[in-house]
Parts: sequence; C-alpha cells; structure tokens
Amino acid sequence: MELLIPLAIFVVLLVVFLAVLRRVGIVVAESRESATFRREVEDLAARVDATLADIVVRIDALRRQQIEADEIAAPLDAALDALVRYSEEARSLGGPPIVAMAKASLAAEIDRADRALQMVEHGASILGSVSSGQRFGEAQTAIKRGYLNVLHARDAIARHAADIANARSAEDVHWYSRRRGAGET
Repeated sequence: MELLIPLAIFVVLLVVFLAVLRRVGIVVAESRESATFRREVEDLAARVDATLADIVVRIDALRRQQIEADEIAAPLDAALDALVRYSEEARSLGGPPIVAMAKASLAAEIDRADRALQMVEHGASILGSVSSGQRFGEAQTAIKRGYLNVLHARDAIARHAADIANARSAEDVHWYSRRRGAGET
C-alpha cells in the first residue's frame, strides 16, 4: 500500500508530462511549417524582384533611346518566361488560411508585371518595325506605360510579401491577451 501512492503520483505526472510534451511538439511543428512558408514567400519575392530590377533598367534605357528595340527582345522574353513560372509558384504555395488573400494578391501582382512587360514588348516591336516618324508616339507610350506598371507591380509584390511574412492568425494574436474582439468567443 505504501508503494501504491507514489506509483500513482508518478503515473499521473508521467501522463501530464506526455500531454505537455505532445502539445509542445505540435507547436514546434506548426512554427517550423510557418517559418518554412515565410522563407518560401521571401525567396519568391526576392527572385521576382531581381528579375524585375534587371529588366526595369533595360526598359528605362530603351525608353530613353539609349539602346535599340532589338537589344531588349531576349531579356524581355526571359523575364516573361520567369514571371509565368513565378506566378504558378505563387499560386501553388501552401500556408495558413490567414494569408490566402495576400497570397492571391501576390500572384495577381506578378500577373500584372507580366502584362506590363507584354505592353513593353508590344511597344518595342512597334519601335523596331517602323521608321522614325510612323507610330513612334504609340511605341513610346506603350513602353512608358509598361515601365510604370512594372514599377508599381514590383512595389506591390514587395508589400504583399511583407504582409504574408508578418501575418498572424487570430489565435496567435489573442494567445497572450485575455480580451477578445467583438464577435469572438
């Protein structure tokens, strides 16, 4: 009988310890998954930014007539191909439900950059195919609009990636607080 009480206490403590250990394991796994997702988003945003940074410099040179229209064709095609891959990658990212809207916005902005580069490609093809007076204004307008849209999309991509990296679920936000917002239980 004397051994039964300490043995029962030991069993109870073991069960409590295992329950706490299991919960800690779940939290660590979720934290690791969240960190991996954030790294994937940051990596994608960095690659998109690098691609756009390179092509923006070339578009600006074309816009200022420092290079010929045919000099931008190959880099523009490479950037367009890369953006298609990045858009597919953005759509296939996992992540918690709290970032679904920001993730969709990230993919939409990558598509916006793709359309802007297509506009630049259109302007460059006009510029390369006509003599100096014919449709020059149209070509310059298409190039300038595409250039500005690429700049805006680039900024928006960085902003959405930061929103995703800083996102916290409602449970994370209220974990340390006793008060809950209206409508929450």
